[in-house]
Formats: sequence, C-alpha cells, structure tokens
Amino acid sequence: MSELNEQSGPAGLRRSLGVRDLMVYGLLFIAPMAPVGVFGVLDAKSHGAVAAVYLVATVAMGFTAFSYAQMVRAVPQAGSVFAYARAGLGEGPGFIAGWMALLDYLLIPAVAYLFSGIALNSLVPSVSRWVWTVAAVLVTTALNLLGVRTAAAVGFAVLALEIVVLAVFVVSAVVVLARGGAVRGWWTPLTGMGGFSLTAVVSAVSVAVLSYLGFDAIASFVEEAVGASEAVARAVLWCLALAGLLFVAQTYLAALLEPSTPQQLAADPAAQGSAFYRTVDVSIGHWLHTLVALSKAVGAAFAALAGQAAAGRLLFAMGREGRLPRALAGVDRRSGVPRLALLTAASVTLVAAVWAARRDDGLDQLTSVVNVGALCAFVLLHASVIGWYAVRQGSRDVLRHVVVPALGVAVTVAVIVEASGTAQLVGAGWLAVGLMVLLVQRGRPVSPAR
Repeated sequence: MSELNEQSGPAGLRRSLGVRDLMVYGLLFIAPMAPVGVFGVLDAKSHGAVAAVYLVATVAMGFTAFSYAQMVRAVPQAGSVFAYARAGLGEGPGFIAGWMALLDYLLIPAVAYLFSGIALNSLVPSVSRWVWTVAAVLVTTALNLLGVRTAAAVGFAVLALEIVVLAVFVVSAVVVLARGGAVRGWWTPLTGMGGFSLTAVVSAVSVAVLSYLGFDAIASFVEEAVGASEAVARAVLWCLALAGLLFVAQTYLAALLEPSTPQQLAADPAAQGSAFYRTVDVSIGHWLHTLVALSKAVGAAFAALAGQAAAGRLLFAMGREGRLPRALAGVDRRSGVPRLALLTAASVTLVAAVWAARRDDGLDQLTSVVNVGALCAFVLLHASVIGWYAVRQGSRDVLRHVVVPALGVAVTVAVIVEASGTAQLVGAGWLAVGLMVLLVQRGRPVSPAR
C-alpha cells in the first residue's frame, strides 16, 4: 500500500487552501470562544473546576492531534479518520471509524447552530431561538456551496472579530478583578468549590471535548490544501495548542466572576446555556454581554460552517469508496465542492438543531451525546498509527508509533467511560447500525484503500 500522490486531489477537488486557510477553518470550527456556550454545563458538572477541565482536555486532545499529524502524512486523503483506519487496520475498522466520526461531524454543527440561536435569542427574545437557528443554517450552507475559497475568506473576517471580542473580554475581566476582587476563590477554577473531584472533572471533559473538535476536521481538507499533508499536520497541532490556551484563560476569568454556584447551575439546566452571558452582564456590563452574544452568534454559525464542510467531505470520501451511495461523491464543476454531500449534511444538521432549539433541555441533551462518535473514532485513529507504522511499515520508533498512540487510546477510553449514560447509549446504538450496514455490504467490492 503506497501513499496517495499529493499533487492533485481526486474526483475534482481543487488545491486552493494554504496553511492560513486551514488554520482559519480549524479555528472557526473550534471557535476561540467555544467555552461560552458550554461554560454553565461544565461549571455544574465539574463542581466549579472549569479551567481544570480544559487543562485536562487539552492534554487528552494532544494525543489525538499527534496521531492525526502522523496519519495525515501517511494517508493524505479527504476521508480523514475513515481513510486512516482503512490504511492502518483494514476495510471494516475503516468503515466503522468513518461511521462513528460521521455522528460527530453531523451533530457538532447542530450544537454550534444552537449556540447561535441561543445567543441571538438573548438579544432579541421576541424571536424564538429555533428561528435564528434556521437562519444560521441557511446562510452558512449557501456560503459552503459557493466554494472553499469564498467560505474561507468570509470565515477569516469572522475569526478576526471573535479574537477581538475575546481580547476585550479578557482585558475587561482583568480590570474588574483588579478593582473588586474575585466572586469565587482565586484557585476555585482549578480546584473546584468544596474540594477537587477528579471524577467530576473527567466527566466534564467528555463534554469539554466538544470545544476542541475542529482541529481534526482540518485533516478532511488535505486534498484541497497547497502543501497537502505537511501543511495539514502543522495546522492541526497549532490549532489545538492555541485553542487550549484561549479556553483555559477565558474560563478561568469567567469562573472567578460567576455569581451562581455550581450547585445552583446543576439544579437549573435551562440556565446553563446562558450562564456566561449572565456573568458578563452582572460583573462587567450589558454592553459586553451584547458584544459577546453577537460575536458568539456569528462565530458559532461559522463554526458550524466549517463543521458542515468537514461533514460533507467525509460523506464525499465514503461515497467515493463505495461505503455510502456513490452519488455523494459528485463534485460541482463550477464551485469544486461536493454539493450533494454538503446538502445532505446540512439537512441532517438542520433537523437536529431545530429539535434541540425547541426544547428547554435541548442544549444539555445535544451536548451530552455529540462527542461520543468522535471519541470512538479517535480510539481507532490511535490504533491506526500503531497498525500503519509499527505493524505494516515495521517502524522502530516505539515512542511515536506505539507508546504515544497507546496512551491516546487509554485516555480516550477513560473519557468515554466517564461520559453520560445517554451518550454511551446513543454511541452504542449508532455503532450497532454501522455494524449492520457493514454486514450488509460484506462481500460487496469497494475501491481499494490508497
């Protein structure tokens, strides 16, 4: 099995994305202010140790980023973990990896659209959040259909706006803390209120992983990247490192200013989604609440844009290899994007986002299950590094190609074990459906892994 030729993307995908564009897509999908939407959920779950949650999550995701960087160099294909597991483990595990990642790529944009709807509804309560959610889906889908260059250009402007707003929040929070001190103890964002609980922190990490998912989606654009695998590998690692720094800083400051206790938030799930906004409103001022809400509304929508684009590429890759209907592998000649795959991903995301937006507990329900697909795919990703390098290529670099990915498997499995029962049930159900699809396809000829 040889590495894919990197000079041109198959099936009409155009190489037009530089390292900056890849970083834009990754950071847009991650979103610099991603913790805003789940801050209340994590604060309640971790007993107040929300900054510690992001420290642990950054380390946990570091193993995954390293494995992605290893595999994108060996298998530079748009299918990302689907292609990696096919190369390192075989056809069956490859399909299951892609199938589990598909759950993640379809639902993460739904969460992002919901964040956008919540943020705009906090500014204009007379318009239901599901209406704002639908509007966000329609606008970003239209941009994705215009092509990756157009989406990346608009996304760069949105990303710059988010970073400016985040900087304003950090400076304002530091000023307020310097003048009036912290509402909670200075160490509580790291230790929790009432004592540190490792179980509570690890349980919250299973939700915090949601904030990071996006650096992995960069790998799905490898066939459209100038510089291909090396550019993607650098973008993956840099996105994760920068995101971890931003997440820890903003959640530490927000937790110091949070007027509600973790117990109060735990008792009121409906208040968790807007906890960050209330904190900003009470401690700094309504002007910043408005600014953060607008930034989050736009930023979340464009995070969903990047997620939707990644989902489209995964559907495209699985269709191209005959694991899903081959019609999904069609590429629009004018825009160079997989149009049907994008529209399919957008339709599923729209249904999930509107369903959640119309429920009081929609945010909690959606975030509790959205990560399990990605986590299962990550386990197979780490195993693929061992399978490809150590087993198939006979690599003697035990540290990079055995020890690190094995640690990645252990960490990821630990997070899955601590995930909610609902998440585990949904993951098991989705896996069962995938196994049935694989069984039906058994014996059917598929394109060889390249």
